[in-house]
Amino acid sequence: MTGARGSSIRGILLVLPSMLWLLVFAIIPIVLLICMSTWTSTMFGIERTWDFKNYMAIASDSVYATILIRTARIAIVATLLSLLFSYPLAMFLVSLKGRTRSVFLLLMFLPFWSSYVVRSFTWLPVLGRAGLINQILMWLGIIHEPIEWLLFNEGAVYVGLVYVYTLFMVLPIFLALDRIDPQIIEAARDLGSKPYQVFLRVTWPLSLPGVWSGCIMVFLISIGAFVTPQLLGGTRGTMIGNVIATQFLNTNNWPLGSALSITLIFLVAGLFAIVGRRLGLKQLFLGERA
Repeated sequence: MTGARGSSIRGILLVLPSMLWLLVFAIIPIVLLICMSTWTSTMFGIERTWDFKNYMAIASDSVYATILIRTARIAIVATLLSLLFSYPLAMFLVSLKGRTRSVFLLLMFLPFWSSYVVRSFTWLPVLGRAGLINQILMWLGIIHEPIEWLLFNEGAVYVGLVYVYTLFMVLPIFLALDRIDPQIIEAARDLGSKPYQVFLRVTWPLSLPGVWSGCIMVFLISIGAFVTPQLLGGTRGTMIGNVIATQFLNTNNWPLGSALSITLIFLVAGLFAIVGRRLGLKQLFLGERA
């Protein structure tokens, strides 16, 4: 009995730091955010009124609904585009061996040694009116005046998000593909499967854990993006993160900003619930079949 009690105490002590970290940096901030979302911002400061006026304001104003829908759309499309570009890149990395693979992996990490803001900002001189693309097209004689629509729109936000978050999609897929036993693929080929059949029936199903992990990470980071839409999106690429930042930093309406943050959390939870119900939560988060 004493030994079992000692083991139980040791187990509690082992998980206690993690539980305290989760409590202090995750649960308590969300609880405070929920409380603040029920308060009211006035010219004299914040009043602790404990009502749902902020949520009613969000529900009654179509602007917030439009921005939330746009935010979800941008996050979903950016995730799919990242998957489209990252999967072939991951397969290419898996095909490499030894030092060559290490060199290419290092080259993938190189852009991430600089600031996220700098990496987003670099697209301004590329897509801008006097940017690299316009200069090349004009030099080739394809256009006679700069193209205006390359920047400050939703498309520019897609470009920035996919570029910034590609690594978060490539690495999980690369690790999943690298774990596949080559003998399984060889067996499929020996049985007469064509290359596309090997991919659809062997490679793709076995790489799904990495695909789901990458999609979840890119989607979660993209839906809360702030810097990229701020720099590249303009008014037509504004996301909910920009609106929330405006409430906290410019208008000092912290209760409304908190309500928008909680609304975004519930939106993400709802999307995951819908997808999880369709695919199974175990498959969605762990790559396992329900």
